[in-house]
Amino acid sequence: MDAPDTPALRALADTGIDVEVTVHGPVRSLEEAAEARGLDPRQILKTLVVRRAAGEYLFVLVPGDREISWPKLRALLGVNRISMPDKDVAREVTGYERGTITPFGARPDPATGLAWPVIADALIVSREGPVSIGGGAHGVAATVDTQQLVEVLEARIADVTEPLAPRQG
Repeated sequence: MDAPDTPALRALADTGIDVEVTVHGPVRSLEEAAEARGLDPRQILKTLVVRRAAGEYLFVLVPGDREISWPKLRALLGVNRISMPDKDVAREVTGYERGTITPFGARPDPATGLAWPVIADALIVSREGPVSIGGGAHGVAATVDTQQLVEVLEARIADVTEPLAPRQG
């Protein structure tokens, strides 16, 4: 199956880093996504949009087997309050719908014209192997070298996650 033409894949191509694009059908879980991409679940990156202040957002890259630690992220950012925008706001500020969000090809900050800041959890760079990030469409992913990823995104590396909480019933 050919990869669709998405802003994310065009932006990734423009970086010059090595990218392996995977196109797979819909997946219902992290485990299915990892299997479809031939990776371990911890190598799948979730890109989460966080609202730091009115009109101010950032991306947080989270390993698939982790979740944001809100106290750690608030402390890192030096704020008392942060939140995740609803799906409509997330689409408006990034250009992507939930489940397809990636820093690559996302809409820039309208006030500055610059890309939104990116924070990458420290585990991303401490673990072996490549990582897979969303390709800007459902069922499309880009597997890249971890170090190249954080370099081209100028990501701030920090400990901002914790293990996933057990699922309830």
